[in-house]
Amino acid sequence: MIKPKVIVICGPTASGKTLLSIELAKQINGEIISADSMQIYEDMDIGTAKPTKEEMGCVKHHLIGYVSPEERYSVARYKKDAIKKIEEVLQKGKTPIIVGGTGLYVDSLVNWVEYDEIEIDIEYRNSLECLMEKQGLEYLYNKAIKIDSEAMKKISKNDKKRIFRVLEIYKATGKTKTQQEIESRKRENPYEFKVFGINMEREKLYDRINLRVDIMMKQGLVEEVRNIVKKYKRISNCYASFRL
Repeated sequence: MIKPKVIVICGPTASGKTLLSIELAKQINGEIISADSMQIYEDMDIGTAKPTKEEMGCVKHHLIGYVSPEERYSVARYKKDAIKKIEEVLQKGKTPIIVGGTGLYVDSLVNWVEYDEIEIDIEYRNSLECLMEKQGLEYLYNKAIKIDSEAMKKISKNDKKRIFRVLEIYKATGKTKTQQEIESRKRENPYEFKVFGINMEREKLYDRINLRVDIMMKQGLVEEVRNIVKKYKRISNCYASFRL
């Protein structure tokens, strides 16, 4: 069985994914499907480095700016949305190009990992927040290691969101994040993903990131944040940050 080909371009922040993917899409009659967990939100334009209309040109982009910042959005929902867009692009006779720096989103597609839609247990989340305040994030990090040492190999001691995620998955399902991924990978992937990663010298990458921040400030990042705070009653706890 010949599987439809889907191109994936991934890499760190400010590595040039956007411009490369747009030029590629023009050359091969492709459409771009974002795999960026920040660019999915409305009104978060400057801070998430969304491509401008001028940059997009005639290339169709999907899964950008279509979720309210007040809404919780999960990797499980992203995978469903991304598959729908992949099929739409293929039906047009075009090539889907997945572009992004959110590893969890890319992994859900490339490795066909099924993530259960887990409702946030507010009471348990609050208890984790209290523990963090009293004993520090490192305490929760070590607690997560005891539960799922394999998953924690890829998670920083300072990555609060992912540390909480490991603990919450176990609390909600009785299974570790690693167990869930192993079980889900038994399902066959219906696409042939061609993955291209952008690599760059660390010093050069840091210079590009610093330049990006300077440009964001000139474009009005501070004012954008003020407008978001005024417009929305709350910002999703998982994603109240920007793509610097």
